[in-house]
Amino acid sequence: VSLGVQDVSADVQRLINRVQPFELVEKAVNDLRAAGITGINADLMYGLPGQTVDHVRRSAKAVAGLQPDRFAVFGYAHVPWFKKHQKAIDEDKLPGGAERLAQAEAVADELGKAGYVPIGLDHFAHSEDPLYQAQINGELRRNFQGYTVDPATMLVGLGASSISALPQGYIQNEPHLGRYEAAIADGRLAVVRGLQFTDGDRLRGAIIERMMCHLEVDVASFGEEAEDVLAAALPELSLMLDDGLVELDGSSVRVTDQGRPYVRNVAACFDEGHQVEPGRHSLAV
Repeated sequence: VSLGVQDVSADVQRLINRVQPFELVEKAVNDLRAAGITGINADLMYGLPGQTVDHVRRSAKAVAGLQPDRFAVFGYAHVPWFKKHQKAIDEDKLPGGAERLAQAEAVADELGKAGYVPIGLDHFAHSEDPLYQAQINGELRRNFQGYTVDPATMLVGLGASSISALPQGYIQNEPHLGRYEAAIADGRLAVVRGLQFTDGDRLRGAIIERMMCHLEVDVASFGEEAEDVLAAALPELSLMLDDGLVELDGSSVRVTDQGRPYVRNVAACFDEGHQVEPGRHSLAV
């Protein structure tokens, strides 16, 4: 079970119109455990309106006290052109880039003090958790739900707007609830779009997954075809090398400790379809 806590402070909760007292979260955790559910993840966020380093430290410390097995820590993505309800948020109250990074580092610090270790990007787990063991053994995987130990090659999404990942490609269900229900009632698949993989897509996807899970990848280990992928990525990787975010050794690419918050950017170097449109994407950190 994953609980969306986000922030425990009443002032931040009011600004995001998501009021849920910490006592409610604590009761949910206790009730779940009383019902025999032992695997609990908690979501925290940074970069929220009105949020400060003190806020995120307080939240991390409070929720860690409930001893969930895992944490997912995400930066708030302000994309009002995509999520219309975000237009109600006062952008002047949003923390800037430097403050967001300081908040992310503060959460990681507090969770580290509580005994949680970082897993890939944005995730933390106890050292006895299967995620940590998978990371140590080089078996960690990543899908639409985040990091996982599940070796399955297929993820089936159920419900409106859900996305399925199949060996052949991606498929998304109808996001509009009414149209989704109508399709199901009519006995039709509620699929609205899909993307078929090429062999190159699968190759780049495997390289990116390795980087996202283990923060390093030997591109040559994926075969001769991967040489072209590395060659195409080198111009961007070289810029990150100059900034101390990555280390290059032949065909091996490793994210440094300094570069860890930017591992998404490093992984994107291997994605030939990745194009950033100014003002159309959320921040990397």
